[in-house]
Amino acid sequence: MTKDAFRLISPDGTETALPIREGTVGPSVIDVGKLYKEQGVFTYDPGFVSTGSCESDITYIDGEDGVLMYRGYPVEQLAKHSTFIEVAYLLLHGALPTAAELEEFDNTIRVHTMLNEGMLNFFKGFRYDAHPMAQLSAVVGSMSAYYHDEMDASNPKHRDIFAHRILAKLPTIAAAAYKLNIGQPFMYPRNDLDYCENFLQMMFAVPAEPYEIDPVAVEAIDLLFILHADHEQNCSTSTVRMAASSGANPYTSIAAGITALWGPAHGGANEAVLDMLQEIGTVKNIKKYVDKAKDKNDPFRLMGFGHRVYKNFDPRATIIREMCHKVLKQLGRDDSPLFELALELEQIALKDDYFIEKKLYPNVDFYSGIIYRALGIPTSMFTVMFALGRSVGWTAHWREMISDPHVRIARPRQLYVGPAQRDYVAIDKR
Repeated sequence: MTKDAFRLISPDGTETALPIREGTVGPSVIDVGKLYKEQGVFTYDPGFVSTGSCESDITYIDGEDGVLMYRGYPVEQLAKHSTFIEVAYLLLHGALPTAAELEEFDNTIRVHTMLNEGMLNFFKGFRYDAHPMAQLSAVVGSMSAYYHDEMDASNPKHRDIFAHRILAKLPTIAAAAYKLNIGQPFMYPRNDLDYCENFLQMMFAVPAEPYEIDPVAVEAIDLLFILHADHEQNCSTSTVRMAASSGANPYTSIAAGITALWGPAHGGANEAVLDMLQEIGTVKNIKKYVDKAKDKNDPFRLMGFGHRVYKNFDPRATIIREMCHKVLKQLGRDDSPLFELALELEQIALKDDYFIEKKLYPNVDFYSGIIYRALGIPTSMFTVMFALGRSVGWTAHWREMISDPHVRIARPRQLYVGPAQRDYVAIDKR
């Protein structure tokens, strides 16, 4: 919806009316689409911190008040009452399913978890110590070589098939990457297990003995997948949209998102938090490291505090904090000192004027790595776990963009600061 226009007057007096568009909630945006045509200038916004790149009805974030909603539902309600598979349906289809719809959707995912045997053989080409994220992006990209007959993005049925395949098969690919790293045989998925149960058995079961699935581990993984399911136009989601805007097939578009997520400033932050806590070591060292974090000349940084969007408490961090307590208490792992260190660091930072002034609150990454470690998941798999949850968000955004009749190939512009035109000089005269 548009309302009164924003009027821009250039130094030479040229006036351009830029429509102001309103969403359901949140800040309005100024439509600058005709700015270059009428004024001969581009907007300049490094990192796109003030730029709305698209219309979307999937996820809403209010960074000032710490609000995160999927399709209008607060994440706190979904985390308390829903499951990841139900949230996946919500993100993909726009509404919570009926019991019959959820059963059909869940069954569709269960029966499509197996990989083509040729894809399993693909893993044999990786070194035994290949990073799981490298394997994940490569194998997902290769899916276009196996399912090329059903990649017509203009076909709604093909879009549904892709969404089901990527959601169903990604945990199988992730578990196979882990098994390669530790030298164990791949475990086939089981249709009798739900989404998170199946993932855990593919990760930790071995053919030689039965594997008992811990319900607390299932609950924790399901919760983390819900909280990571989508987060608006973040780096990896924007990458998926940008790649797909060229007409690239959906598997390669998701592979591009996986690659973007691998960056330590994005999906690798929870691993960095764990490294930081281990470096601090004990509670008695916290003050020293907090002082180091305040020192602009010191390279040390407190990881897991603050967020690009949230200027208040990350709503996901509160939920994860409670689950972290539950996991460590019920599983009895030996990481309690690490968790106690995290709690103490959180309390000190929240009372420190420096952190209060800069609104550096704990974010989702602060606790998630501790939970994964307590569940026996190695740090090399942390970003993979993030990708498993976020895959449904990427897919929802891909479907939304592909269905938009006004979509255009993404093509940002730039402020050129290189040399002006120069004439070529022969090599013997330079």
